Amino acid sequence: MHNVATIERLVDLVDPAANVILNMTPAEALERVASGDPARVREIDGQFAFVSKTGRIVRMARSIGRPLRYFIAKRADGPCLITAERIDEIHAFLEKEGLAGQFHPSYTRMVPAHHLTEVALVGCPDPNPTYTRFFTPQRNRLPADVSAIGQAYIGALAHELDRWLDRIDRQAPLGVLFSGGIDSGSVFLVLYDRLLRRGDNPARLKAFTLTVDGQGADAAQAREFLEALDLGLFLETIDMPASAIDLRETIRVIEDYKPLDVQSAAVALALCQGIRQRYPDWKYLVDGDGGDENLKDYPIEENPELTIRSVLNNTMLYQEGWGVGAIKHSLTYSGGQSRGHVRTSAPARALGFEGFSPFALPNVIEVAEGIPFIEMTDWSHDRLYALKGAVVRAGVEAVTGLSMPVFPKRRFQHGALEQREFARQFDKTPLEYRRLFLERYVG
Repeated sequence: MHNVATIERLVDLVDPAANVILNMTPAEALERVASGDPARVREIDGQFAFVSKTGRIVRMARSIGRPLRYFIAKRADGPCLITAERIDEIHAFLEKEGLAGQFHPSYTRMVPAHHLTEVALVGCPDPNPTYTRFFTPQRNRLPADVSAIGQAYIGALAHELDRWLDRIDRQAPLGVLFSGGIDSGSVFLVLYDRLLRRGDNPARLKAFTLTVDGQGADAAQAREFLEALDLGLFLETIDMPASAIDLRETIRVIEDYKPLDVQSAAVALALCQGIRQRYPDWKYLVDGDGGDENLKDYPIEENPELTIRSVLNNTMLYQEGWGVGAIKHSLTYSGGQSRGHVRTSAPARALGFEGFSPFALPNVIEVAEGIPFIEMTDWSHDRLYALKGAVVRAGVEAVTGLSMPVFPKRRFQHGALEQREFARQFDKTPLEYRRLFLERYVG
């Protein structure tokens, strides 16, 4: 059970044990949020969600790796601010307090990642929150050199993985959610290299790959990736029946309805279920979520709202969406990976794992934002899409000495299921996905 602390009119349901702080104590990190100084909040390294109250001012901050929501309920004696990781936690609290009549999921608010959010509890009407950035990476600061960029980028990844390994049990088994793609592949190889350099037993490491009814292209790709490096013994294929793909349950777990995120989360949930069935006590899972966003590796042609100029001209567009001041920014969900990261984090958490997403950490994002993308691509889609593989491959070789195989990009959900089964499972309109979400709260 989460600790529930009621202080005047703040009810904090956020689980502090779910934070992964890499460079200070949780108390020191919380004090930085309480200070209201964005420069001090930026000093926190890790995956975190913190809530602090000073007088009538509540300050909240989070990284991409953890969601943080809030809701203001009305009581006769004044407003009550409820903070939680999930919508359903807020709803359950309001029901218990007899306040559920005030609730609708769209009334909840998500703290945008990388912003210090302040809310004043001053009565009715509620004031708008204020947002102050605490993470503003400098763009275009790196040389237009693939080798130098790769070493800096994967070097930052290795540094964060080392810090993470410092804080966990040296005997604990480690799993990587693995497809043989660029992101999961680089995370696996760097983690393997870190274990060797530390003198730890690499046998504690596994690369978990999903197949559904024995089908899916990722299994062959994962095997080819690892065998090319004589590391095939680390591969463990988790085969799940098609019945394990459950859209309604997935939407309940991630509390969202965007089709691509639901599809990705559905196969992630099936993979996590399979690992949990096989290993009841397994704790740590690492993933490559965030690598596509960092290197801007999404097919622009598939999104009518985007052009290559909007992608390359806007800082952290894929991580944060259009930003808190934009018309299309969702107050309920935030935007970009700030919204979509639950496709990976929520399934792992629902099955009792502690997940870690090193590509989503500010220190790694900061290096990626320093890449001079415009200079290196000259506004070419093809050069942009090729850049990620070149940078990560060069970086992995510089940091680990291993020559990483690079395969064409494929989404997780497309690699885990056979094409006809994918269509059978996911061929629904966006409105149908939204209906499955809303039916939990709206009759």
